[in-house]
Amino acid sequence: MIWIVVSRADQASAHIGEQLRDREGWTTHVDESRPDADGGGEFYRRKGFELRSFEPIHVELDSPEDAFSDPEKLDFLVFVSKHAGETGELLTAHFTGNFGPADYGGQPGSFARAAPGVQKAVVAALDRHAPEGYDVGIECTHHGPTAPEVPSLFVELGSSETEWADPDGARAVADAVLDLQDAAADHRPVDDEPPRHVVGFGGGHYTPRCTRIVADSEWAVGHIGSDWQLEAMGDPEANREVIDAAFEASAAELAVVDGEKPELEAVIDDLGYRVVSETWLQTVESRPLPVVSALETALSTVEDGLRFGDVSIGADGEWLAVELPDELIGAANGVDTDTVWEAITENTVAFETVEGGTLPAGHAAVATTDDFDRLVERLVGLLDSKYQTVERTDGEVVARQTSFDPGKAATLGVPEGPKFGKLAAGEAVTVNGKTVEPHVVESQQVDRFDLSRPEIREADR
Repeated sequence: MIWIVVSRADQASAHIGEQLRDREGWTTHVDESRPDADGGGEFYRRKGFELRSFEPIHVELDSPEDAFSDPEKLDFLVFVSKHAGETGELLTAHFTGNFGPADYGGQPGSFARAAPGVQKAVVAALDRHAPEGYDVGIECTHHGPTAPEVPSLFVELGSSETEWADPDGARAVADAVLDLQDAAADHRPVDDEPPRHVVGFGGGHYTPRCTRIVADSEWAVGHIGSDWQLEAMGDPEANREVIDAAFEASAAELAVVDGEKPELEAVIDDLGYRVVSETWLQTVESRPLPVVSALETALSTVEDGLRFGDVSIGADGEWLAVELPDELIGAANGVDTDTVWEAITENTVAFETVEGGTLPAGHAAVATTDDFDRLVERLVGLLDSKYQTVERTDGEVVARQTSFDPGKAATLGVPEGPKFGKLAAGEAVTVNGKTVEPHVVESQQVDRFDLSRPEIREADR
């Protein structure tokens, strides 16, 4: 069950509430046990939703969940609200709480339980329904209420009276909220694993980095302490409990930090959480986290260039730790770099890279020796177009190429120019009345590429 909170003191909220009730499927009920101002009187239900209206502005509603029916069936709470600012036509979502003083409702240094999975779903829904000209984004955590213990979030229409009265904008928010029927408070793309949530620190009020994570990755974002909220909070060491509370209210173990904040990162690490980069989140995607952790331990970290292939293994799986044939890869790259990358990703669990994650080199993890063999065969196949013969033995690949040797030709008195070209093309030439055959001025190039044998390593569990 999804509970929707409408504030009659909020023009946009009341307008969104009207648009919601205009949809078919609602039934009207009466709650005589509570005053109208506190969510009593007439309220509305449809499959999966209950909507109640309150007189106070949202930030003053400390425990609106007390007014709703069937608390044991609750999934999450949605505040439909206005957004005010100099940001034009904007649809936003955010969680509630205060990293510092409670200037706009709630308690200082306190947070309501976030619903990162719902925010991820509603951002996608707002993007689907946004009228022309409207932007969609998320905001940092910046006001109350902080008392709700159930997962909750604000979904807002902004940013001025013009938009608050806009039926298209209000309808977009209403439709996005109704699209949340199958959403869950926590984002769990992998069963039997903790939620894939991160806490955001730093950046501006509208946090483009966190918006990208929500919109473009397999991760969701909980509470966000923007730069101005962190400034209001003060010294991270003196506010360890506030930082810890942000993680707890986000159901998160990871953080992304925008900008250089070593004191904050030290406190996060000391509290037992981990700071990761946006690249880490985008690279890991929905892969099992125990596998990622074990691979980062056995090979290298994502920040140091570890990338993941298409071969999947379970959390209890094993892999073969192999040394990549760097010289063979280099030779194959000279033929077709895209095919080399494709061959490595298709046949590995993970692999190390250099040059900013663009060149496979170092070590890799493969699921079986067959995968390693297929990788080598793909690379060898690329060399067929460069060498006359390519042979793979048990421990190496031997590639041979016979070609025109200008030094030998010069020794026999062949002048540079057209005769060099004929010899290179396999034609005999005459020099000082003598015939010089092409094979006489050829040299054989032999390149050997070492292949280290795989070594089994069992995944940490």
